[in-house]
Amino acid sequence: MLPRSAHARLLTLARGFPVVVVTGPRQSGKTTLVRAAFPQLPYCSLEDPDVRERALRDGRGFLQAYPQGAVFDEVQRAPELLSYLQTAVDATGQPGRWVLTGSQNLLLSATVSQSLAGRAGFMELLPLAWHELPPADRAATALDDWLLRGGYPALWQRPVAAGDWLSSYLASYVERDVRQISRVVDLMQFQRFVRMMAARAGQLLNLNAVANDLGVAQTTARDWLAVLEASYISFRLPPYHTNFGKRLVKTPKLYFHDTGLAAWLLGITDARTMQVHPMRGALFENMLVVEYLKHCRNGGLANGLYFWRDNIGNEVDLLIERAGELWPVEMKSGATFQPAWLRSLQTWQRHAQAARQGEALLISATPGSGWHQGAMLAEWRDALMMLAPAA
Repeated sequence: MLPRSAHARLLTLARGFPVVVVTGPRQSGKTTLVRAAFPQLPYCSLEDPDVRERALRDGRGFLQAYPQGAVFDEVQRAPELLSYLQTAVDATGQPGRWVLTGSQNLLLSATVSQSLAGRAGFMELLPLAWHELPPADRAATALDDWLLRGGYPALWQRPVAAGDWLSSYLASYVERDVRQISRVVDLMQFQRFVRMMAARAGQLLNLNAVANDLGVAQTTARDWLAVLEASYISFRLPPYHTNFGKRLVKTPKLYFHDTGLAAWLLGITDARTMQVHPMRGALFENMLVVEYLKHCRNGGLANGLYFWRDNIGNEVDLLIERAGELWPVEMKSGATFQPAWLRSLQTWQRHAQAARQGEALLISATPGSGWHQGAMLAEWRDALMMLAPAA
């Protein structure tokens, strides 16, 4: 098992809540983590049809078989069980007794919100962060390889080609999760939609344009995007427009939770292609944003993540808000420093004098394996740990 940074957070939640809910993408390591963290609890997977049938047929009797609590895996498969779980939780209130996992965002479920309100601590486990890789793997992995491979644990624990595994992953996702979450009729069209989303990673999201290109209604495109977000394939980064007098863009940007999956959807299959691909800069930005998001999730930190863009195109890739202070971060996929890289940061600072400012950060990377950094925000350094001092 690869050590996970979220382990400590998981134990903290178990000390304070009767129920701990761990959600995240399929194959992100949820089951492995909870079984390692709670070896004293019996394990039960609701993916098994016979187990699921018993839970749905007689929820109260099913729970009575676990008087000391249990780990219930893929609980979204039997959401009705949660109503009976509420009664069991209220009977004792013992912390850390029940651990639930799900490959859908259970916070979006009305059943979970009603049944476990005030009783459950929630944690999202995303694919591996860079610093969670074994030191030998980090030393042997260049930036383009990391962008190409991504962070799903299986790709670092099994002798399998990334393309083969990701192809199987997407096929399984479409056949199982998509049909379960939504009434998607045309799966081929949906897969085209997913690829179109990958081509928009790191960009402003215009669902009207996507719908027109696909020949579907905008409501359909919106519903399909909700499916991607509910199953932790993609997420939207909101724009920051508080306390600014200037006209600002209020459209979110789209990112994928794993750059390896995004790269595969784009048809990028080797590091040499990645180095020259027009989407490399967007994937580099995507990687840095999601690495910091993993840091927030693993440590139980509030998001506080935005981007900033004005109506004439000046943009700061990421704004980190901590204790009312904003830290602007600009990311560039290039080896040679260009003074023009600082213009957006300087523009943002001119329009944000009323806000307390942190130290601006510029991160760039060579097309090979070298990393360069400007002034470093300590929290960002802790999140990435892959940044080496500039040569």
